[in-house]
Amino acid sequence: MPSPSAKKISPAEGRGLYGGYGGRYVPETLIPALEELETGWRAALADLDFISELNELLANYGGRPTPLTLTERFCPEKRIYLKREDLLHTGAHKLNNALGQIVLARRLGKKRIVAETGAGQHGVATATVCARFGLDCVVYMGVEDMRRQRPNVERMQLLGAEVRPVDIGTQTLKEATSEAIRDWITNVETTHYLIGSCVGPHPYPEIVRVLQSVIGRESREQILEREGRLPEAVIACVGGGSNSIGMFAGFLDDAEVKLYGVEAAGAASLGSGRVAILHGARSLVLADEDGQIADAHSISAGLDYPGVGPEHAALRDSGRVKYLPCTDDEALAAFERLTKTEGIIPALESSHALARALDADESLIVVCLSGRGDKDLDEALAQLGRQA
Repeated sequence: MPSPSAKKISPAEGRGLYGGYGGRYVPETLIPALEELETGWRAALADLDFISELNELLANYGGRPTPLTLTERFCPEKRIYLKREDLLHTGAHKLNNALGQIVLARRLGKKRIVAETGAGQHGVATATVCARFGLDCVVYMGVEDMRRQRPNVERMQLLGAEVRPVDIGTQTLKEATSEAIRDWITNVETTHYLIGSCVGPHPYPEIVRVLQSVIGRESREQILEREGRLPEAVIACVGGGSNSIGMFAGFLDDAEVKLYGVEAAGAASLGSGRVAILHGARSLVLADEDGQIADAHSISAGLDYPGVGPEHAALRDSGRVKYLPCTDDEALAAFERLTKTEGIIPALESSHALARALDADESLIVVCLSGRGDKDLDEALAQLGRQA
């Protein structure tokens, strides 16, 4: 299995030069922790023991490589392949990052882990790796997301995590992230903040991107083996942006491959956001003229976030990736269509990418199926019932 690689992002870029995005906008008390994290991360990437341990966990605990599945009836006029992150242990791509960060945290001597979660999949992945290695785990989750994602709340609790409800603001991912950061500030000497997406202060966007890049590397190898050529387009959903940045990493140097990121229409920071600071980094954010963060909306708890990772902002500005919106109704239609035509229930997050694959001009497409839809059944069935 290929080892993690940071070659596409230098340390200098990670400090705020993703086209001017990124950086560290955090309280002074967190700077030593971030310096410790960056030093530990650089040392880990240069250590074959770290690479070997992570690759062994990804293969024999996580279940990598995940397959590439050709759809037959979803869209017969196109060849649409699904990168099956839904088949990874815990049911989503989030485990790739959680495994890498837990190994790193143990190297740094941290005994306690805090995390944020929206759709619950990152929370489940974090609770899973903490159970595997015997570390204390606290997951912050908005009350609204706890309602929408009850099965994942129960999974986290069964795994031994303490799920702390957040009942301020929109009671979703933004507030959960803020509370996790506050916890980290208070307990910084003993605690590692296992952030779930490619957001936050440097070096988090780089760490998450490198750990998720296994998705893109595998996809590139698999499509070449299956088709004998690269895809015409690669499509992935974008909330904070971890599955998509990992997927795109495998194809950024292939100019002939079109890259499409799909945002929830009600949380389209790349489509309608402005430059602002959110959760320790400079990026594109849904905000008013005074910099006040606006509310985001999506039927998908995992896309219900008013910002995006800084590398995505830079990729949008460069034109290398085109970012498109998708409405709740379009995502629900794709969710139902894939389920009934292929026998695969996708996460509502992934359904946004599936919707745009249906109307894409390209005919050979790889879509990142970032997770499975078990967690979304109550919400999706309720919405589909209202439409009937």
